[in-house]
Amino acid sequence: MTAYAMEEDIFTGKVDFALWRKMWRFARPHRRKLFTLMTLGCVVSGADVALPFLTGRIVDAVTAQGAGVHLGRFMLAYAGVILWFVTCIFSFIMIAGRITVSISYDIRETCFDKLQRLPFSYYDRKAVGWLMARMTSDCSNLSRVMGWALLDLSWGSSALINSVILMTLLSRRLALIVIMIAPVLILISRYYQVRLLKTSRALRKANSLTTAAFNEGIVGVRTSKSMVREVQNSQEFSHLTQTMYGHAVRNALYAAMFFPMMLSICGVGTALALRFGGLGVLHGEMTLGALATFLQIVFFIQFPVQELTNAITQIQGAQASAERVQSLVDADTEIEDSPEVIERIRKHSAKRADAQLAIDGMDARIQSIEFRNVGFAYKAGQTVLTDFNLLVQPGQSIALVGPTGGGKTTIVGLACRFYEPSSGQILINGMDYRQRSLKWLQSSLGMVLQQPHLFSGTVRENIRYGRLSATDDEVVQAAKLTDAHDFITAMKEGYNTPVGEGGNQLSTGQKQLVALARAIIADPQIFVMDEATSSVDTLAERAIQSAIDRILKNRISFVIAHRLSTIRSASRILVIDGGRIIEDGNHHELIKAGGHYRDLYTNQFTHDREEAVLEDVPNTAV
Repeated sequence: MTAYAMEEDIFTGKVDFALWRKMWRFARPHRRKLFTLMTLGCVVSGADVALPFLTGRIVDAVTAQGAGVHLGRFMLAYAGVILWFVTCIFSFIMIAGRITVSISYDIRETCFDKLQRLPFSYYDRKAVGWLMARMTSDCSNLSRVMGWALLDLSWGSSALINSVILMTLLSRRLALIVIMIAPVLILISRYYQVRLLKTSRALRKANSLTTAAFNEGIVGVRTSKSMVREVQNSQEFSHLTQTMYGHAVRNALYAAMFFPMMLSICGVGTALALRFGGLGVLHGEMTLGALATFLQIVFFIQFPVQELTNAITQIQGAQASAERVQSLVDADTEIEDSPEVIERIRKHSAKRADAQLAIDGMDARIQSIEFRNVGFAYKAGQTVLTDFNLLVQPGQSIALVGPTGGGKTTIVGLACRFYEPSSGQILINGMDYRQRSLKWLQSSLGMVLQQPHLFSGTVRENIRYGRLSATDDEVVQAAKLTDAHDFITAMKEGYNTPVGEGGNQLSTGQKQLVALARAIIADPQIFVMDEATSSVDTLAERAIQSAIDRILKNRISFVIAHRLSTIRSASRILVIDGGRIIEDGNHHELIKAGGHYRDLYTNQFTHDREEAVLEDVPNTAV
């Protein structure tokens, strides 16, 4: 089952009022509008029962006066009630719509802000689909419930109360008879509302699975054909569509049965009212107009009952969304500035800006980074680093090589404070970096990853993303420094060329060069390269490597490399295995040492030469 499918599971537990009190924080700023909305719901319910009451009065007037009755005052009363009714409905639709949109905005803004502050470890545990569902469907469910469900509750309850009061005033005996059908209406409405909710969610889940199968079938068509999987794929897709068909039929069946069942019960109530009310009219116990009013109220009473049960069902159904959104809002940020650092930032912000000082009032220059007896584990029992020690001086380029899972990426992630040590310390300028500003450290970083992400927009906008205040000239200078200028100006629109979604209009090598320019325009003190040349061809690798050699001068840098040819000029090369440094030195020293690095380099050099020879051999027909 996919992650999205699991998120569509149906919540059927009791309403958690403590949870909804927490959700009230999003509705609190709109409490005046909510109060107005509830008031309008009660006012509309008054209009709903006023119309049957007026009808009864007209019947009584016609019965008493015959053709000589003057209907003008009744027409004016009808017009007034209708105008009142229409005005209130227009008002509460506008208010409820604004409340829904505003609450949805507030929830999404709160969740997105929280996502910006959560550490990398949170994203390691949560799938993108899970997070997208929180920001879309769950936020929509909550905002809709907080607006419209509250209106349904206020209108339904007040309409039901007004109906009971009016029926009691008309005839207590008839009111008691009709009220006896109310529990039956509630039970039937509740039964069908819950099943409609379940089948609609099951249908939505089946639809999402079918859509995912469509997507996989189209994207993976070459793989399917090469592995002759067409028949199996069709059978699997047929199973999904049959499941979706079954849920759709059940949903349509419940929807088709619901309203007729409600009408039938109300028909029973109407028949009882007509039977006993008719006898009351014959015996002079009530007027014909009162009976007409009573019959209309009996028919009307199904609607507030339906809205009340629907609102309760919506609240119960949205509780799963509330729990998931609250779990995101309550997620521990884990990595954040300490109260002492926040206080230093507050005090420093009141002083005159000094380029030599960071936002926390301390030296802005990074003169050294030291790992001191650092231990780290992503999960209990999954230790990655143990008693790791490393001192990095200004201008040093640290290359990390070794087997997959050895701890290379973890070391860089700890240095950037994307994670924090489980034990030991990481010192910047001799001070534990948890005593420095997180924003200062991470704004001092420049990163280029194996698969660089470009944002939708132009080449210029993507380079400027590294420093939004950069001028056009500075953008061009950054592109020239990274050898990206030539290919950019060769394109028809130059720096204004759209890169497409994720940069899909550029080659991998071009994306890497744009990413390098984006990183360098920020003038970072720490530069991180994570397998930046592993996905490009030889020519692109040379261009990127040439740019890297210029960029890394006079900066602390960490380079994770698969192609060892890209790190020969590094100040220090660390061979990492099992979370420990097993070799340390520059390229020439490690080659002379004849250890693990020499074996890796020799094997890769031989492999690269064989590939180069094969590329030069012309293809000949046999």
